[in-house]
Amino acid sequence: MNNIASKNLLDALHWRYATKVFDAHKKISPELWDALEKTLVLTPTSFGLQPYKFLIVQDGAKRDALLPHSWGQKQVVDCSHYVVFLARTEMKEADIDKLIHRISQVRSLPADSLKGYRDVMLGALVTGGRASVAFEWASRQTYIALGNLMTAAAILGVDACPMEGISPVDYDKVLKLEGTGYQTVVACALGYRAVEDKYASLAKVRYEVKDLVQHV
Repeated sequence: MNNIASKNLLDALHWRYATKVFDAHKKISPELWDALEKTLVLTPTSFGLQPYKFLIVQDGAKRDALLPHSWGQKQVVDCSHYVVFLARTEMKEADIDKLIHRISQVRSLPADSLKGYRDVMLGALVTGGRASVAFEWASRQTYIALGNLMTAAAILGVDACPMEGISPVDYDKVLKLEGTGYQTVVACALGYRAVEDKYASLAKVRYEVKDLVQHV
């Protein structure tokens, strides 16, 4: 496997910024978008349960409806692709069994051999202490996916803007999520920066490594 050079990775991360103005006429190619979707799917999660979904909102009317619930941020309507991250509101025994079936299928293992793992997941997320905070737990998993997506986008030369400035409750209404078992957590706009976006040329402000990283 050809690994990306560390300099190229850091250059990409220095290049990226939370894009404020997208070029509404410039779209991400199908090939690049396919890779970014697969990046979302390949994100690591606790137990491998993937307790989320990603809504790619491309319908113009739906984006227009989301705009007033996004503090009027034009990235929602001007970006090439708009991703809304949804988290599971609760975990059920059927969710555990679905993963066990998938592991058995992909790795050619008898499902019975995974009983111990199944019991651990049930105890942790369905019958145990985390069951009452399942949405909070699942929401944290969505942020792993968000970070993974933005890093991959930067490496591919695609701009992105993570968006917490939204009203999740209103997003749920617009996207008709009631009764689906999922709720909105966060969103991300992706595409290409417009030449007039003044934030693109600003120096990136971060603390020094020594201020944030400790070796013990």
